[in-house]
Amino acid sequence: MRIAELHPQPDWVLSIVADDGRLGRFDVTPYLEDEAFEELRHHDEFMKVINGGYCIEWECGADLSADTI
Repeated sequence: MRIAELHPQPDWVLSIVADDGRLGRFDVTPYLEDEAFEELRHHDEFMKVINGGYCIEWECGADLSADTI
C-alpha cells in the first residue's frame, strides 16, 4: 500500500487515503507509550507528520511503515 493522503486529527488519529482509494483511520495512541514516540505526546509535534509514501514519519525521528498502518 502506498499512502496518497495523510491528515492528522486532534485526537492522535491519522486519516489516511491509500493510492487505491481505500480510506482509513489509524489511532497512534497505543504507540505513545513507546520511547521512540514520546515526543508525539505533544500535540504540536504529532501534527508535524510527513507522508513518505510507504511510511509516515515525524521530525522527531518516529516512523511507521504503511504495512503497520
